[in-house]
Amino acid sequence: MTTVKIASKLGAAAEAALEPHVPRLYARSGMRMLAVAELKHDDKNVPAADSDASAWVKCKITHLEVPGPDQEGAVREAMRVLYLQRTAAGTLTEDGELELDEGTLNLTAGLLTEIETARLTAALRHWAAYARRVVAADDLTLSEIRHELHTVADGLTAALGGGRLGDGDL
Repeated sequence: MTTVKIASKLGAAAEAALEPHVPRLYARSGMRMLAVAELKHDDKNVPAADSDASAWVKCKITHLEVPGPDQEGAVREAMRVLYLQRTAAGTLTEDGELELDEGTLNLTAGLLTEIETARLTAALRHWAAYARRVVAADDLTLSEIRHELHTVADGLTAALGGGRLGDGDL
């Protein structure tokens, strides 16, 4: 199996990006820092067919960026998604459907929550704007107001994943 080695010499752009962070790294033993890196193939070893040596490829870090505190969450989320894509596992059921394993489901839980949060936020914004337009209309009859209120209630119920509200549900 081919192994990967990282060259100890950084590319100029990577070194420049790390320069402002060197004092913190030096001052705090064991400190960890997130970074987004670009690797470039730098060298390789191809052993002879009858050799016991292992093949290796050496990569050089040519470019690197360190996220600020406000960007760190997005970088960690990108790492989580990439890890999920690389390690996702499951089995096919007798019906031919894929069933994700427990580890994969645990990794997707946060993403599903974020998708649902975004969907509900968008729905709430839409129905709040709709309700404001109805309130701003000063020439609606009581019957029209009831109809608009039902429309908002039906929209909110649909956003929650339910069906249409009946008259007795208000």
